[in-house]
Amino acid sequence: MSGDVRITVTRTLSKEQQARRARLVQAARELASEGGYAAVTMHDVADRAGVARATVYRYFSSKDHLLTEVAADWAQLIADVTVPEADPAERLGVLLEALIDLAADNLPLTSAIVQATTSQDAGVDEPRNELFRYVRDRFSGAIDPDGTLGSVAGVCLEDVEAVVGQLVLSALISLTALALPREEVRSLMRTASRLIVGAR
Repeated sequence: MSGDVRITVTRTLSKEQQARRARLVQAARELASEGGYAAVTMHDVADRAGVARATVYRYFSSKDHLLTEVAADWAQLIADVTVPEADPAERLGVLLEALIDLAADNLPLTSAIVQATTSQDAGVDEPRNELFRYVRDRFSGAIDPDGTLGSVAGVCLEDVEAVVGQLVLSALISLTALALPREEVRSLMRTASRLIVGAR
């Protein structure tokens, strides 16, 4: 994970406040890993992080906002995935399979993330958009590492990115809500990579 601190509140935070906020995100991640979405309450997050309960709301407007920030940290793990020198479909497939493995390794956390990031809570809009931009940029980089393609199989790269974003969401739902086996979802991702990007 990078050392960057993701800030979605409008004020500048001191180092102490940044550390407190990071503890809250970590506490929410631990609770979600242990029991999924239902296990994360603002009350329990505050207790685990060792802060007053009102403190949680100084940094996060809601449980879904907090879990979307957990998702943003979680998604950064795909930045560490080594993508091979290969055609765009293969590069995309490797990254998608790595994401599936990351998600399948902790289904309670993945389920909590999916529920939070698809929430209609208005407080989630900004962090969700930031998260989606990050994921789209990472997958776009896998498809077009040099930034020279402009289009793939005659389709504008931005449209390809949007489709890949929907594919990622579908894959996560398949793992969590539909309980499809990891290997089945990985296989679907490999096929989808070739259908969307096309072998070169």
